[in-house]
Amino acid sequence: MLCLVYPGQGAQTPGFLHRLPEHSAVASTIEEASDTLSLDVAGLDSSEALQSSVAVQISLVVAGVAIARRLAESGIEAQAHAGLSVGAYPAAVGCGAIAFADALRMVKMRAELMERAYPSGYGLSAIEGLAEAQVEALIDPNAEDPSARVYVANVNAPRQIVVAGSDAALDAFNERATAAGAHRAKRLAVSVPSHCELLSEASEKLIDHAAGIPVQTPKQLYIGNRRARALYRGEDIREDLATNMCHAVRWFDALTALIERGATLLVEAPPGRVSTDIVQAAYPDVAVLAASSFANDRLVEFVQRRMRDRV
Repeated sequence: MLCLVYPGQGAQTPGFLHRLPEHSAVASTIEEASDTLSLDVAGLDSSEALQSSVAVQISLVVAGVAIARRLAESGIEAQAHAGLSVGAYPAAVGCGAIAFADALRMVKMRAELMERAYPSGYGLSAIEGLAEAQVEALIDPNAEDPSARVYVANVNAPRQIVVAGSDAALDAFNERATAAGAHRAKRLAVSVPSHCELLSEASEKLIDHAAGIPVQTPKQLYIGNRRARALYRGEDIREDLATNMCHAVRWFDALTALIERGATLLVEAPPGRVSTDIVQAAYPDVAVLAASSFANDRLVEFVQRRMRDRV
């Protein structure tokens, strides 16, 4: 079974949209996004533009949908889709649950709400080398000031945990994690405290907005963020999209769910290879390809070859 997985905020690098395959499916996707949002999407991947969560989140959705469409143009259709954080949106488009234009407008509002709630002074840190329970043990649950507390945001792998909070809280936590044995405690290129209760109010506003957006029964398997399980109803996918900003993402569990359901080849949409590295370490018998590793539109050739080899 071929699965497409889509990265979240933090994977972006300057110019990543311009490194997508030179193909009509990609060009038309970028053009459609620009027309839908009345802005030049091709300009959202500059170093300056990527300082904004709005530009980052829109760009990631466009890149994910563009790759899915490029593969489909060559007859390569994924049977399952899952996305980390904002990557859930191209996953929902890919499985046929939501229209691309509706996903774009929803993501734009999502990012704007997040930035408006926390315009500066907050973000995420990746803690490597500690288990989730060890990370939780370092968190002070009794901190009276919310700005002094950190929250588990993503469980990307058994020993790769992402925490959210204020800059000061994250800096202090990184020091505690390092002293406790973490191999690395590093700030991510994310300027909002994603996937924790600090964004509950913003999530409620997005839920209200999403109520009027058509979300259909998926045509292919969709694995959600919040509970890392298959979602079969449109209303459940709508809830997953609207609320994942204020709940921890169980990404390793989502990847595991795909593999337990028969995934034999995973393709990670651009940019980066976060999920590729996780799968290679935890499930070495499963084939996984990072689309961003292939230049000159060679991804199609490699996917076709891997699919033939797996038959």
